[in-house]
Amino acid sequence: MRKGIYTAAFITALMLGSPAAHATVLYYGGDLDTSDPNASGLANESDANIDNARTYDNFTVSGASWHVTGLFTNNQTDLTIGSANWEIRSGVSQGNGGTLLFSGNDGTPTITATGRSAFGYNEFNVAVDVSLTLAPGTYWLSVQPVSGDNGRSFESNTFGLNAVGTHTADDDFFDSNFFGANFDNANNYGVFPTFSSGVIGDSTANVPEPSSLALLGAALFGIFAWGSSMRRRTLGS
Repeated sequence: MRKGIYTAAFITALMLGSPAAHATVLYYGGDLDTSDPNASGLANESDANIDNARTYDNFTVSGASWHVTGLFTNNQTDLTIGSANWEIRSGVSQGNGGTLLFSGNDGTPTITATGRSAFGYNEFNVAVDVSLTLAPGTYWLSVQPVSGDNGRSFESNTFGLNAVGTHTADDDFFDSNFFGANFDNANNYGVFPTFSSGVIGDSTANVPEPSSLALLGAALFGIFAWGSSMRRRTLGS
């Protein structure tokens, strides 16, 4: 029987090919580089000073669908952040918000200091929990800190330091009724090649297909039957 158990474990590993998929960073625009003279940020906030300003960072899903479990942005801010609005859109262009695919408000976002600072503000990572699936394509994400404070919040821009995944340069946007912006290209407001945003989740390429699971079940059943037969022979002899 022990031989049958060990064989089952071997076949399981062989058929799955790799450890079970786990949440990871699928896209990240990159870190704020405080040594770069062009390091800056653009208003990304809903607070007592600015009622609405949003940044939108683009990313590409390729090869397989993504199961997204989290979104985040890095913001230079002095706000006490109470919640965060988030969106994912497709088809965004100059003056056109495209199609809103997913949106929500996380009442308990995870706020973590990055240890970086610029322009008199400390930078904080603002992360929200989501559960959604994205097919291959190009999307735009927004995570907007919400506060009742009189402070400010600016999403950091990046030149790709420690970036992950695929991004289209010069295709990020800024939208704000307060500033009179209607999905304006972020480059209209300075040098903003990429916002410091990210996507967390799993790629379905790492998850066993149903057909593979069915084959695995058949193999394990066969091993179990073989082990039972051997045990009966041993007891009967």
